[in-house]
Order: sequence, then C-alpha cells, then structure tokens
Amino acid sequence: MTFPLPWLVRRALASVPLALLLGGCAGLPPLAEPPPPTDAIAASAETPLGAIAARAVERLRDHGSTGVLSLPNPSLALDARLSLIRQARASIDLQVYHLADDTVGRQVLRELRDAAQRGVRVRLLVDDFYTAGMDPLLLGLVAQDGAQVRLFNPFSGTRGSSAGRWMQMAGDFRRLNHRMHNKLFIVDGAMAIVGGRNLADGYFQRDAGANFIDFDALVVGAVLPDLAAVFDRYWNSTQVRDIRSLAEPDEPAPALRARFESATLNTDPPFVAPTLWRGRPTPRFDSLLADGLTDLIGAEATVFADAPTKLDPRSSGLAGTTYGFALQSFRESREELMLFSPYFVPGERGLAGLREARKFGVAVRVITNSLGATDEPQASLAYERYRVPLLQMGVELYEISSMQVRRDDATRRVFGASRAQLHAKLALIDRRMVLLGSMNLDQRSPTTNTEMVLLIRSPELAREILTWFNSNERADVRGSYQVRLKPDGRSLQWVALLGDGRSETLDEDPEFDLWERVRLWLISLFVPESLL
Repeated sequence: MTFPLPWLVRRALASVPLALLLGGCAGLPPLAEPPPPTDAIAASAETPLGAIAARAVERLRDHGSTGVLSLPNPSLALDARLSLIRQARASIDLQVYHLADDTVGRQVLRELRDAAQRGVRVRLLVDDFYTAGMDPLLLGLVAQDGAQVRLFNPFSGTRGSSAGRWMQMAGDFRRLNHRMHNKLFIVDGAMAIVGGRNLADGYFQRDAGANFIDFDALVVGAVLPDLAAVFDRYWNSTQVRDIRSLAEPDEPAPALRARFESATLNTDPPFVAPTLWRGRPTPRFDSLLADGLTDLIGAEATVFADAPTKLDPRSSGLAGTTYGFALQSFRESREELMLFSPYFVPGERGLAGLREARKFGVAVRVITNSLGATDEPQASLAYERYRVPLLQMGVELYEISSMQVRRDDATRRVFGASRAQLHAKLALIDRRMVLLGSMNLDQRSPTTNTEMVLLIRSPELAREILTWFNSNERADVRGSYQVRLKPDGRSLQWVALLGDGRSETLDEDPEFDLWERVRLWLISLFVPESLL
C-alpha cells in the first residue's frame, strides 16, 4: 500500500480538533436510492475466450482444476490486459486500487470504452484515493452505454482538489483511511488476472523515473466463479458509490464522449520486451491465446478476500481476514518460507510468528526494498528497527537496491536509468505453494486495507518465480544486498551479490543518507506504526 500524503501533515491534521478545521464531520451524504445490484456473467464456451479456457481446463484436468500462467514481464502483463479487453464479448469486471491519469491508465480506459461500444458490459471499480482530477475521464467512460464506474469509500465535496481531500481526511479520518487495495481483472467470466500491479506507467516499465518489480498471474478454470463472487461482493457493497452520484456531469453525454475521445487519443503504449520469458523472447499475448494457452500450469487454487466492511467495529482480530488466512498458510511450511513484500513491518505479532517458524527449523527468507529503493521511506525506516531481532533469530534478509540493479547487466538493460523498486507481494511455502495477491506484510494490511490473495498449490509455479528473481538454492536475489550481522551480533553489514558466486561485503549501509534519515526520524515521532 502506498499512501502519498506527507505523513507529518496528515498526522497533524488528524490530531487537530475537528471543530477547528471543519466544524463537523465530512461523511458521505445518504443516497436517495442505492444503485441496483448486478452479478457476474458466467463463462460460456460461446465466447472466444470462454472456448479457449474450456479447452485449456480439459487439457489440464489431470494436473489440477485451475490453469495458471505467470506474468512477471511488465510488457507481457500489460499486453495481456489490453488483449483480453479487445477480445471480450460478454463482460469485463475490473477492480483496482490505483488507476492513474497517465499513458497506461488512459489506454485502459479507452479500451474499456471501445469494449462497451461493442456491447460488452463493463464494470470498473476503483478505490477513490488516487482519483483527484479524474472525474471528467470517468464520467466520459460512463457516458458510453454499457459502461459503469463505481468508487470505493469515496471522497465527497471538492473531489478535484487535493487540499480539499486532505481536509476531508482530517474530518473523517477513520473512514477515509480505509482503502480497497485489491486488484482483480476478469473477462467474459473465463479468464482473470490477479497479482500486485496497479494500472499506472511505473508498473509496466514505462516511467522515466522509477519502475516496479512486480508479479501477476493469469488464471482459468475452477477458481473463476470464486473470483467473480469476490468482485460482486465489493461491487454491490454499501462501501461503493456510482461516480454519477458523486460528480454531477457539467456537459451532455455527447460532449462528455467527445472530451473522453480527445483525452485518450494516441495513448497506445508500445510493446517493449527487453527480457526473456521462459527462456525465449517475450511473446505477444495474442499469440499465446492463438496457441490455446498451452503454457498454462495445472494447479489447485484457493481465493480469499477481506470483506468490504473490514473496519466494521463488530469484527474482531484477524479472524476472517486475508492476513489471518496468509498466516495460517505460512504455518503449513515445514522447510522454507520465502516472503516478498515491498513494505515489511512485521510488528510484534509478525515477529512472534517468525520466531515460531524458526523454532521448528523453518528457513525464513525475506525480500524487501532498501531505503534507497522504496517508494515509501517511512515504512522502510520502520522495517529497519526489526532487522537486528530478525537476524538474531536466524531470518535471512535481502534488500532490493537500485545501486545493485545497475551493477547487473540483465537488470540494467531493463531499468536503464530509472529507479528499481520491488512491488511484488508473494510468499513461497516450501517451494510447493505460492501466495499471490495484493497483501503487503505491513501494519495496514491486517486491520485497515482490504486485500485479496490466491493460494496456488504448484511446485512448478514456485520454480518459475525463483527463476524470474534469479534465485539460486540459497535464494539470493538479483539486484539485492543480503543484510547480515557482524561478529558482535548487534551491528549490520551488507553483502553485495555479484553473481557467479562472487560477493562484496560492506560494513556501512551503501545507501545511507544522513539528512534523509533525520527527516524521516522526525516524521516518525508523529506517525504511529499502525499507519505504515
């Protein structure tokens, strides 16, 4: 979860008496009439995608009820989404935390519009945190018959003003701090993409400044109805509002459609494939479909998602949450637990769980961002407080570093001069199960954000993930430093993993910035760890 408001400002606003700021609460006004509920359209072999999925499931029936295709390559991951939208014939259900007003975001919106024009039912559900200034685009989409847009836990009033949103956050902090972090994309009820990527340039290697290392998977088969049920539960929940109930159109529908057309012209991002996929040049997704998705891995999969009402005061603890489901899955490990999380703030509860795993001889390896790589430095600073106790209990720590990424020929070709940042949310359990989804291992995921994960039982998929991250038997990760304890058992050293068995040991943090740490420390005095 990324939370871009300056922490010090946000915390200060939250602590000021509301009467001084707003003179009252900034809650949402009640709806005169709730929007009618709608349900997912089931897969049908009468659609091209449904037919391909049905044949693939039949081919895999001896290997599992669900087919999985890994999408680690950012160009293939974007191409898959655009291709599926273009080939949709019945329905598109898209749930996302961040849909950006950039090249990728506008291209997705245009493709959704084009699908609606073909008669496809389009349901777009977006968390409202990042939508400031996007109401005209979203209203332009719903001006097309067949397209619907709903917003999760929306802001009201001055929706286009970031300052106005900060004020609302201060007056209604508990509600507006609760965000929908889920990512789910379903087409024709037959194929879905799940994982960690939002819909913005940086998730698909198209940002000049910083790009994310992320991971998605395409799934077909028995897991699809469960994914559709998750989408419906959110779409029809009282936590969402139709965009038209929040933003009154200032133009008639034809003018809205014309403005949308102009805003989304020439946004088709080029297909760039600087990396290999399964040892061969990255293919276009259309060619994978034409081949019948023969690269699918057969597996068994289980979906788990938080309730949209996660902050309901009647809920208790972690029971029934995605985080609780993940912890239970981690307890199934007997040999190795490998955790990928961009923000790793385990808290006392997480420390206790890892200590228990180590007590039973489970090797625990954590891959997260270094302070120099992260897009959330406050969370990274909080993580640093846990490094020594984690290492003392025998947990292995690896920190992704843009400096290290640039020293490696393969990763340098991918990221160029941009900063590399880990964003994948993955867990490998004994290299036989993979937990994939939107959930970070921080303090927001257990109690504040809604999340969704997919538990996939597949040693083959686990091997693919290890290969993608260039992990050897010791799980060294390309582009990272391994953090270790010095002989005194209290100080840290950083081991640069150079490949071919070579390493370089540093006794000081290679990305240390004194003034940045002082600034973050001052902010941390006002920000409780529960917000990270």
